Amino acid sequence: MKYLLKTLLIVCLLLGAMGGHACSILYYVDAQTGKIYAVNNEDFWLDTEAYIQIEKASGKKLARMWYGWNDFAQGGINSAGFFFDVAVTPNQKMPEGYGWTKGNIGDTILSEVSTVDEALAWMEQHKFAVHQSHFLMGDATGNAVIVEWIDGKQHIIEMDGNALVATNFLINAPEEGNHPCPRYDSIEDRIAQLEASGAQIDLKAVGQTMAGAVQPAREWEKGRKGGTLYTSFFDITDMKMVLVPKLDNSKVLQLDLKAEFAANKKRRINLYD
Repeated sequence: MKYLLKTLLIVCLLLGAMGGHACSILYYVDAQTGKIYAVNNEDFWLDTEAYIQIEKASGKKLARMWYGWNDFAQGGINSAGFFFDVAVTPNQKMPEGYGWTKGNIGDTILSEVSTVDEALAWMEQHKFAVHQSHFLMGDATGNAVIVEWIDGKQHIIEMDGNALVATNFLINAPEEGNHPCPRYDSIEDRIAQLEASGAQIDLKAVGQTMAGAVQPAREWEKGRKGGTLYTSFFDITDMKMVLVPKLDNSKVLQLDLKAEFAANKKRRINLYD
């Protein structure tokens, strides 16, 4: 595992793309084994105090793990294997009668849904929509979608094949901005190269397809640096997680999610202690 993590970080540092505020998300199903993986680059201000939050099951609420800051989940996974993450997109008109649900919406969704279909039903039930981001959601059955809202209407993009990628342009309206996206193209190209190579597909291999989408630290505004705040790697089938803060191999975190959820204890893990 140490070799895997070191390799992932070296590749990311060598191939990282420079850019502005951005994120990239991948959900991937190995066509040969059926194993499911997800990877996320969270690109933001590097002085952000991000952390991992583990919440225990209670009543009808599922155990879950999310990462983010200021008591707000930016992405995560629950004990049923439902995963989500979010990427900012060009601003759009909010659908009439829909809006943002108050509170920590990511934690709420993770606590209440087990599959993508349940998540879509939850969004409709709560009249939930956003106007400046899209959601990539995937589950342990191999189902994944991107949900985005364009000109007041919801769009659901289903996975075509065995990979689904999201960056910062609207899939169904790329003309709205942030397109073409070199990070998106890099991920798709590397997936194609991986599958054509015949090499073994595992967490290391899937993680490397995201290498061209990371952002090494640089000054985004005078006196303030931005870049990849953390990268999270998931083996959803085996419920394993690796998180790399700020492309720093010395602070890699590894979690056995099955064990964490079975312990059923609430805990917070600061990423930069």
